[in-house]
Amino acid sequence: MRDLILLSLIGWCCLQAFRRPWIGLMCWTWISIMNPHQLSWAVRSLPVAAAVGGASLLGLLITRDRRDFSTSRETITLMLFMAWMCITLPFSILFDDSYELWTRVMKIDLMILVALVVLHSKRHAMLLAWVLVVSIGFYGVKGGLFTLATGGSYKVWGPDNTYIAGNNEIALAIVITIPLMRFLQMQMQAKWAKMTMTFCMACMAMAALGSHSRGALLALAAMASVLWWRSNSKGVGAIVMVVLAVGLLSAMPQEWWDRMNTIKTYEQDDSALGRINAWHMAWNLAKDRVFGGGFMVSTAPIFAMYAPEPMRVHAAHSIYFMVLGEHGFIGLGLFLTLFCFVWGTAGTLRKKGVAQPQTQWLSDLGGMVQVSLAGYAVGGAFLSLSYWDLPYNLMILTVIGKRWLDRKEWLREKEEPVIHWPEFLKKRFAKKKRAPQLP
Repeated sequence: MRDLILLSLIGWCCLQAFRRPWIGLMCWTWISIMNPHQLSWAVRSLPVAAAVGGASLLGLLITRDRRDFSTSRETITLMLFMAWMCITLPFSILFDDSYELWTRVMKIDLMILVALVVLHSKRHAMLLAWVLVVSIGFYGVKGGLFTLATGGSYKVWGPDNTYIAGNNEIALAIVITIPLMRFLQMQMQAKWAKMTMTFCMACMAMAALGSHSRGALLALAAMASVLWWRSNSKGVGAIVMVVLAVGLLSAMPQEWWDRMNTIKTYEQDDSALGRINAWHMAWNLAKDRVFGGGFMVSTAPIFAMYAPEPMRVHAAHSIYFMVLGEHGFIGLGLFLTLFCFVWGTAGTLRKKGVAQPQTQWLSDLGGMVQVSLAGYAVGGAFLSLSYWDLPYNLMILTVIGKRWLDRKEWLREKEEPVIHWPEFLKKRFAKKKRAPQLP
């Protein structure tokens, strides 16, 4: 039954992608971020993302929907980063293994560029935020309830065969998504909706802790700190966060505390020492090879050449050293420049959005994107999510918002009328009175 429902949804997405490419992009983002087909039995082996992505590209060519080909500094930097990865590919130490991952990264980045062309309105930005929140919120809310039910004795994991399958990766994805949930909450009017979103955010935080990821704990602390700093009432915000933190941490078992305490005694932890050894390897590799070592550098032959401890082969588990080892200092520079631009654009939206009531949502968006980036910057130092598309979707949101603001779209777009559902339904289903008939 689950497979039939999922196949029907994917078929609908493909059909809509031909008619409206932006709907196809939303569906592709949902599949790429959430990976719902991995929750099924027969559909998990089908190339569903490729099907929806291909239909969206074809729809982009045959439809006359509005397109925006204007470039931004973020778009240019992303294309330069893609070009540099194409240049470094032939110089990969293990070309065959690197080529497979290179094709996957290029597909993701291509769809990010397509999204920047077909998404241009406030409606698109809001829907994209909802797609991201629902995609990760499904695992986060479920993981938070699971952690509460089990007392935190078991780890929270992501869906199999995905970028976020590991406990560290799903935790960082959850931390990045919490500020987007807060952004959507700031746009809500109904009290029940705001309370529901607060409950979901609390579950998300519990799931991040329930992953038993030390990097996620640091990312959660950084995200919460910037979120508090961005709040209007810092006194009330501090009290709420302290109470929430005490409540969440008190639910965690002793083995969780023992693992978190190894942050202070990292020199005695084998995993931490393995990461540090991998960081030294990436640094030595980048100094020796301008183009880096390619996408697959966490192998015994490469560690034998560049690692201080050749026998301790370990993944870098860091977005910074991962890019450094794979694409050299130039690749790392482009990667950091891209997200510095996103941070700057989000700050511009946060400051300029308060000028008009119609643009207040941009101020909220810019502030929350910066909160997400703070969590990504800190948590990413200890986790490997350099090429996954969720952080790049933050770039899409800021670029859409900046275009909308610069072109003063709020003066052109007609506000949709507010529907009062009780009155609407009453009129819709009311019996029509028949006019009296003349004799």
